[in-house]
Amino acid sequence: MKKLFIAVFMFVSILTTNTFAEVKMGIILGFTGPIESLTPAMAASAELAFKEASDSGKLLGGETITPVRADSTCVDSAAATTAAEGLISDGVAAIMGADCSGVTGAIASNVAVPNGVVMISPSATSPGLTTLDDKGLFFRTAPSDARGGQILADITKDRGVKSVAITYTNNDYGKGLADVYEAAVKAHGISVTTVAAHEDGKADYSAEVSVLAAAGGDAVAVIGYLDQGGKGIIQGSIDSGAFDTFILSDGMIGQTLVDAFGKGLSKSFGSLPGSTGKGAGVFTKVASAAGIDSSGPYTGESYDAAALLILAMQAGGSADRGSIAKNVMAVANGPGKKIYPGQLGKALDLLAKGKAVDYEGATGVTFTDVGEAFGSFLEKEVKGGKFKTKKQR
Repeated sequence: MKKLFIAVFMFVSILTTNTFAEVKMGIILGFTGPIESLTPAMAASAELAFKEASDSGKLLGGETITPVRADSTCVDSAAATTAAEGLISDGVAAIMGADCSGVTGAIASNVAVPNGVVMISPSATSPGLTTLDDKGLFFRTAPSDARGGQILADITKDRGVKSVAITYTNNDYGKGLADVYEAAVKAHGISVTTVAAHEDGKADYSAEVSVLAAAGGDAVAVIGYLDQGGKGIIQGSIDSGAFDTFILSDGMIGQTLVDAFGKGLSKSFGSLPGSTGKGAGVFTKVASAAGIDSSGPYTGESYDAAALLILAMQAGGSADRGSIAKNVMAVANGPGKKIYPGQLGKALDLLAKGKAVDYEGATGVTFTDVGEAFGSFLEKEVKGGKFKTKKQR
């Protein structure tokens, strides 16, 4: 009888372990705020990777991942910090996010790094984050605006623009990208008529548009957010006839902008991180099968950020925060078997057998020595009521 009791107890214990074993992973993005139309697809893409790993049954011997969402707001560092502290209290092993550069830096410095938690941002692009004192805990699958601004300037030149007015959202992201872009377009011989900041959250941007219109230019470069001040600048420009050509930063590119202005954006163009390589095509199919529209900004980067956290866990054989930190670079930069979206089960199996992987993912992941993506960029233009990719840069 005693042996039977022990056997039943062991069976129940195993069943309970298999049923309830989980790893909590944080997802912190601006579900409210100036990019709220972009973040649902970003979060869904990250959760797709987490589900793929869980469903494989191969993560750490059969553990599953439970995503825990939090709202960064994109712009309120105090609120973002509080939200991130909630994730830490909830016991997350790592964080996919944040999104906008200012809140990402605040969360990293005030919450993640002091608690030894890895963050992988899919979209924080400020050059200032390159030198963040992160103790090896902060990574990003989006490339820095130090390169992004140069790419946008190259496109501006190739499009034949001779003079440009620049407006930027008054935060780390806007100022950093505007500085790089201004210097790069000037180096191309393009005249910069004015550089003016704008604040988000206003109901009317006619005053800001008047300043830009008075300076003139073939086009206005709008470095901001499509659900906030950047949208207001375009609205004011179209209403007043000040500009009909808009040069758009990555934070301005999303279907809701085209839906709002239609033919008013027919001469507009911009750029955002992305790839037309093998991984991008594979991710489009994988995402589509899961009902996710991957055409928006930073969906592939979000999937990749989540995937890297998963593979780093498996490489170290543990969901321990320190173990994850030690293994991110190894799975990102190889050497090893190349892994693409939809192949996380295969990668987990290889790692469990002690073999190496080189995660290419949706965006051709390769990190610099400080853990940020070298990255590539997509030149975007508005055609047929949608943002279309002209080519990879």
